[in-house]
Amino acid sequence: MPVAAEVARSLHVALDVVVARKLGVPWQRELAMGAVCEGGVRVTNDEIIRQLSVTDEQLWEAEREERNVVVDRARTYRAGRDVPDVRGRLVVIVDDGIATGATARAACLFARMNGARRVVVATPVAPQGWQEEFRRYADECIAVSTPAFFGAVGNWYHDFDQVTDADVVRIMAEFGPKEIRSSFIVRIDAGTALDADVVVPPTPVGCVVFVHGSGSSRLSPRNRRVADVLNEGGLATVLFDLLTTDEAENRSNVFDIPLLTGRLLEVVDWVARQEWSRGLPIGLFGASTGAAAALRAAAREPRRIAAVVSRGGRIDMADTDLPSVRCPVLLLVGSDDHAVLRLNHESGRRLGGVHTLVEIRGAGHLFEEPGTLDLVAHRAKEWFVGRLHQPVALAGG
Repeated sequence: MPVAAEVARSLHVALDVVVARKLGVPWQRELAMGAVCEGGVRVTNDEIIRQLSVTDEQLWEAEREERNVVVDRARTYRAGRDVPDVRGRLVVIVDDGIATGATARAACLFARMNGARRVVVATPVAPQGWQEEFRRYADECIAVSTPAFFGAVGNWYHDFDQVTDADVVRIMAEFGPKEIRSSFIVRIDAGTALDADVVVPPTPVGCVVFVHGSGSSRLSPRNRRVADVLNEGGLATVLFDLLTTDEAENRSNVFDIPLLTGRLLEVVDWVARQEWSRGLPIGLFGASTGAAAALRAAAREPRRIAAVVSRGGRIDMADTDLPSVRCPVLLLVGSDDHAVLRLNHESGRRLGGVHTLVEIRGAGHLFEEPGTLDLVAHRAKEWFVGRLHQPVALAGG
C-alpha cells in the first residue's frame, strides 16, 4: 500500500485496495503454495504442492483460514465498500516485490475476471525472468530492478517494517475514493479509433474536453493533475489521444492544426450524444498546439463550446479563426515562457469574445516549477465553473 500510494500520487490516478493472501505451506508458512483473493479467486503453485506432497485437506484448510482474513481486512480497509469496480478500466496492480508472485497473480486474475480492459503489474523489484510467469495474467509487467541475485524482497528496502492495518486505513483515507464517481475508458470513432479516459462526478455542472499539446497524450501527468482538480469542482472530464501511436511518430502531424481540430470536433460531437452528458455545457482545455485546435473548434461550434482555457497555448496557430471565437477564453502563460507569452499578447487581441490573460509568475512552458501547475488547475476550475453555461449562437451581419 505505501508503494501503491506513491504510484497513485505520481500518476494522479485513483487508488483502491483488493485483498489477496498467500497460502503458506503448513510447515513452512513463508513459502507460498498459492494465494487467494476477493471474488473467489485462487491460484496455486502446483510444482511446490507436488514436490512437498501437500494434501488436498491441507490446501483447503489453508484456504479457509486465509479467506476469513481476506473478508475481515477488506471490510476494514474499504470501510464496508464493495470490491473495486474495474470494468473497462486500465488497472495497475502494485506489489512491493515479486518473490513467488502468488498474491500478485491472484490480484491480476481478480482484475481480469471483473472486466478490466488492460492489466499491468508493477513492482519495485523482481527476479530476472519473472515476466514469463505473468504472461497469462497481465498485459504488461514493469519492474524497476531485476537483480541477478534476488534473495528476499526485504533485502531491497531501507525500511521494510510491517505495514499495519492502521497504516492501510490511513493511506486509504488520503488516497482512496472520496466520492462515488464514474470513471471509464472508451474508444471513440473520429475517423480513426481514439482512446479516451472519462470521469463523471455524481452531479456534474459541465464537461471539459482536454486537447493535449505536441509530444503528449491523454496520459499526460500535467493534464491529469488539472483534470483531478476539475473533477473536484464538479466537472466531468474527457482526456483523449488526438493521434494514434503510428501517427504520432510523424512529427508533422503534431502541428497539423486542421487535422487536430477535425479530431477534436468528432470527440465533442461524441460527448454531446452521451447519456451522461445530456444537457451539460462543454468547455475545452488546450495546451500548446492543442490550444490552437481548441480555439478553432470553438469558432466552428459556437452552439456547443461554452468556454476555453489555454495552458501555454500556441494560440497564434489558430490564425484567422481567432476573431470568430465568441466564447470566454482564459489564457494561462508562464511568465518565463517569453516567446509564447509574447504570442499570446499579440494573438489574444484578435479574439472575438471576452478573454483574460494571466501570467503565472515563475513558470516556464511546462509549469514544472513548484506550485505553478496547481495554480493553473485552480484558475481553470474557477473559469469553467463560473462560465460553463449553455452557449448561445451569435449571428453576424
